[in-house]
Amino acid sequence: MSVDPVLAAAERFSPEGGIVAVQEYGGGNVNDTFLVTLGEAADSRFILQRLNRRVFPQPELVMGNLRTFTRHLQRSEQQELHSSDRRWETPEVRFTQDGSDYWIDPQGSFWRSLSFIEQARSLDSINGLDHAAEVGYALGRFHRLLSDLPPDLLSDTLPGFHLTPGYVRQYDQVLEECRQPRSPEVDFALKFIDRRRAGVSVLEQARNDGTLTQRIIHGDPKVNNVLLDNLTNLAVAMIDLDTVKPGLVQYDIGDCLRSGCNPLGEETAAWETVRFEADLCQAILRGYLSQARDFMRPSDYNYLYDAVRLIAFELGLRFFTDYLAGDLYFKARDPEHNLARGLVQFKLTESIESQAGTIQTIIRDLR
Repeated sequence: MSVDPVLAAAERFSPEGGIVAVQEYGGGNVNDTFLVTLGEAADSRFILQRLNRRVFPQPELVMGNLRTFTRHLQRSEQQELHSSDRRWETPEVRFTQDGSDYWIDPQGSFWRSLSFIEQARSLDSINGLDHAAEVGYALGRFHRLLSDLPPDLLSDTLPGFHLTPGYVRQYDQVLEECRQPRSPEVDFALKFIDRRRAGVSVLEQARNDGTLTQRIIHGDPKVNNVLLDNLTNLAVAMIDLDTVKPGLVQYDIGDCLRSGCNPLGEETAAWETVRFEADLCQAILRGYLSQARDFMRPSDYNYLYDAVRLIAFELGLRFFTDYLAGDLYFKARDPEHNLARGLVQFKLTESIESQAGTIQTIIRDLR
């Protein structure tokens, strides 16, 4: 008799006979995530994930990073308990019954488990200025707590991640190898990308010449990776930690603004009406700097506008490239899904560019 692979994995991380229910959880674009409910155990629920080995070809390195930086976060949080009355939690790595922090099933799937943060939820898009400030606060606190952890202690689990010139080269290769579908939307995307090729190296050039410093970044700080307390609506955690790695904080700040300042969200069908909201940008940055100001250098501020413009363009490029390649990276519910996602990000990029002066004024006033 065949065994349900999800249940088999859940049992590896559970007390014997303790599972009450296993259900799909969240809507991640890469990994498969499940919520496991136990019986009378003290930690009655936990997260179970099947990592996408196409995206993370060395998942053992992901787990090594996770152990290193979560231990550091927990030590830093303990030191702050006396000076902060705000709840803040970090997911903890759970172990199998034989003491391993992952399990590879007979089909070769890579499974891991994390503690579940109770009495908290995430939202897919910003719900007002207070929520925006909390999203910024969460990312700023995450960066601050890790700011004294040397980046070289973590492995680069996603080589090339957020290196926009590399995504342009990948796009060009896909254009050569794949048949291009023709439509007004595809033609718009092709022209949009060609007009912006010249500026894709701005952050990497600043890193290479020493203007910007490499630190530890979250890697995917979009709005729904910030958990809010159910009662207070204050940020209590950053989740989805597989992409934590060495990088530029500008990538994280830009990605957070890209995600947070588009109230229609990444999945809207009304892509032509997408707009970057400057008041949300101001609130997110104010929340971020309430935590991160001490380690930000003058040069860090100088590249914030470039970051938010570039990251929106980069994600659109990645979605569109994946659409052309046949949806190899991002999960897609239909053949046009990643095209639609790409168009949302391209329209957001246009809106950012049209408000360059406003955004740069906000940054200048907050620094």
